[in-house]
Amino acid sequence: MALFEPFRIKSMEIPNRFVRSATYDGLAEKDGSVSDRQFALYEGLARGGAGLIVTGISYVHASGRISAFQNSIADDHDIEGWSALTRSVHRFGARIAVQLFHAGREKGRIYRKQPALAPSLLAEDPFFDGPHRGMNEDEILEVIEAFGDGASRARDAGFDAVQIHGAHAYLLSQFLSPFTNRREDQWGGGLENRLRLHREIVRTIRKRVGEDYPLLMKLGVEDGFAGGLEFREGVAAAEILAKDGLDSIEVSLGLRGRLYDQTEYRAGITRPDREAYYRHWCREIRKRVNVPVIMVGGVRSFETAEEIVQKEEADLVSLSRPLIREPDLISRWQRGDRSPSTCVSCNRCMEALLEAKPLACYGPKKEKST
Repeated sequence: MALFEPFRIKSMEIPNRFVRSATYDGLAEKDGSVSDRQFALYEGLARGGAGLIVTGISYVHASGRISAFQNSIADDHDIEGWSALTRSVHRFGARIAVQLFHAGREKGRIYRKQPALAPSLLAEDPFFDGPHRGMNEDEILEVIEAFGDGASRARDAGFDAVQIHGAHAYLLSQFLSPFTNRREDQWGGGLENRLRLHREIVRTIRKRVGEDYPLLMKLGVEDGFAGGLEFREGVAAAEILAKDGLDSIEVSLGLRGRLYDQTEYRAGITRPDREAYYRHWCREIRKRVNVPVIMVGGVRSFETAEEIVQKEEADLVSLSRPLIREPDLISRWQRGDRSPSTCVSCNRCMEALLEAKPLACYGPKKEKST
């Protein structure tokens, strides 16, 4: 069965078609190093059957840090802890990628004493009220180099791949969206210029890690509100990046709106017709790129995952909230229990993170079997 067959992305062979989507966990040590609780988290996901695990957001530069309990890959001292984690995950047969991250202006939501870095200063914005300022050219180039440095450290630490975070209202989404990017230089304006940061990061990483090392991206292909990035440009961006040397694209949302249905974590996914809410994006992008496409967003049942892969709408299926509630969900499905995830998408797990609580399921308790 295709879902439980190996899948290769360059030098990385994934034991099945299931990806644990990158999820911030709030469990890192205050210096950004890997904590004992994170070892337990990732070992549980590996034992639970996830073929490829993508870590939570790991900042590549101090200016892009968004939390006191967020992992760092911004310093050579980080390599030792990450190396121990990758060895631990590999013992259970899973593959692991680190997600390279810069918050951009979103840092201003948490750290308000100094303006966060952004493509442009927006005096009025109904979706954001944190202090921020437009980046100068030297700062942009420094961040590009930081992504390259982070990727080099990831390879040295034994990660099987890296994933660039280019979605969910963070720095790369801010540059790609015409709503947040009002620049009039080579980093703003038309799509080619708004995509320049992504492309330079991809090129820099490729030079650092070599041709055979898998380079993935979570790409926001449409914003969650009118007046932002439109899907037609998101598709074009995916095509360009695939030709530039990306090895796989996980298709997701760009800038977030105010409501849950305008974000990547829609609520109330309790019926099959509410599942896989980015399926139409994946289907179209997979027709137009020559690299594997990863479907994320509201997959709750084995049948939906199977159909997506069988119909070649995506090559792999990515899960986040279901694996918070049931870390062994994929193993359960492989054993033959194909009942859907018991996650009801209440989003209490996400809300708890905003309250500085650790990642866990805070939803309704599971019914005990009799």
